[in-house]
Amino acid sequence: MDVKKIKRFQGVDDALFSKCRSIREIVFIVEQEVEEDEEFDEFEDSSYHFLLEVNNEAIGTARWRRIGEKIKLERFAILKDYRNKGLGEFLVREVVKDVLANRKNKEIMYLHAQLKAIPLYSRCGFKQVGDLFLECNIKHYKMVYSNESF
Repeated sequence: MDVKKIKRFQGVDDALFSKCRSIREIVFIVEQEVEEDEEFDEFEDSSYHFLLEVNNEAIGTARWRRIGEKIKLERFAILKDYRNKGLGEFLVREVVKDVLANRKNKEIMYLHAQLKAIPLYSRCGFKQVGDLFLECNIKHYKMVYSNESF
């Protein structure tokens, strides 16, 4: 049986961030050709980061941060060999639980979903809103969390 662990931390000084960075480099910079300066930004230190490990191997990451009165979930990445095995959904649900436990005054939770990830986020309680837009030359829709009974 696979042992899944989520490690939560804040900032980039933690040794765990290098594992998250490596996953994001593989998924976003190498596979999706996102520019490094667009992938890594000034919000790394203030974000809450998550590292997903399966059998002690780092295979996924995500982060969330406050933007005014809202909370944005972002940088969800699972290494290719571990996709389509329920691990992405596990990671999204764990991040959502963390946000729900830490948000103030029912802050709105949202994310920018790549087209191929919309079904995943929908299963986790997010609803598509607004028009299609490009972010880092990849098609996205904004999705807002709407499942308060999660």
